[in-house]
Amino acid sequence: MSTAKTWVQLKLVLPILLGTALYAFGLLYFIIPNQLMEGGLTGVTVLINYAFGVSPSLTTLILNVPLFLIGLKVLGSRQMVYTGIGIGALTAFLWLFEKLIHRGWIEPLHTENDLLLAALYAGVTLGAGLGIVFRWGGTTGGSDIIARILNRKYGWSMGRVLLGIDFVIIGLSLIYIPKEKILYTLVAVFIASKVIDFIQEGAYSARAFMIISDHAPQIAEQITKDMDRGVTLIPAIGAYSKQAKHMAYCVISRQEFRRLQTIVRSIDPRAFVIISDVHDVHGEGFKES
Repeated sequence: MSTAKTWVQLKLVLPILLGTALYAFGLLYFIIPNQLMEGGLTGVTVLINYAFGVSPSLTTLILNVPLFLIGLKVLGSRQMVYTGIGIGALTAFLWLFEKLIHRGWIEPLHTENDLLLAALYAGVTLGAGLGIVFRWGGTTGGSDIIARILNRKYGWSMGRVLLGIDFVIIGLSLIYIPKEKILYTLVAVFIASKVIDFIQEGAYSARAFMIISDHAPQIAEQITKDMDRGVTLIPAIGAYSKQAKHMAYCVISRQEFRRLQTIVRSIDPRAFVIISDVHDVHGEGFKES
């Protein structure tokens, strides 16, 4: 394999390793010491740890191996390669952090008086870990494999399958965990989902303007002149009036929002303007690819 290809593979694998390390750390440092819960197959490993004291690394490996083999047969090796890396890395980092905690080199955060703080930090850590893994095309296995198989076989929505699995697992946890800790768990899950979205969509966000106006060319020219932003003119036909006109499309930073609105209103106060959030913008004037 050439150096260039090796570097490309490393650029994909290294973030997955970083993400699984963060996720394993959050699980052992915040979740388990405070008897909180987690969804998916990880939630099963946490429950087994609470009930029988089995280490999460061992349970993660035992539960994921058969699922991985089934996924390999149903979904194919191409879809499962980064899942396999994620499962192996998560198991390894869980084992590593278990050893470090057992030897006293890491002292987990255990609190009875401020569980909200533990839930918040757990959500951020777990969300950051999963967000990095997902952004670079990996998964940590478990319920994700089940959801993808059911989607392939029966067309079931992956989101609904994952939500159903989480609901069942968190419901079963009521056997071992007080109700108030389940509520703190929901806080952690909510924060984690927001962090995952933030990392998936990109830290940089901007605004996209679609401007439909009889004066779209003049508006585009003024935006280019005053703001030094590129504008695309798209031919359009009014469905009611049947008149041909142009639609101006432009992406700007959030700080330039008011400035562009002022330009549009000064030229055509009756312009029809659609504004939407966009994420992870690449190209001239924004983030370089």
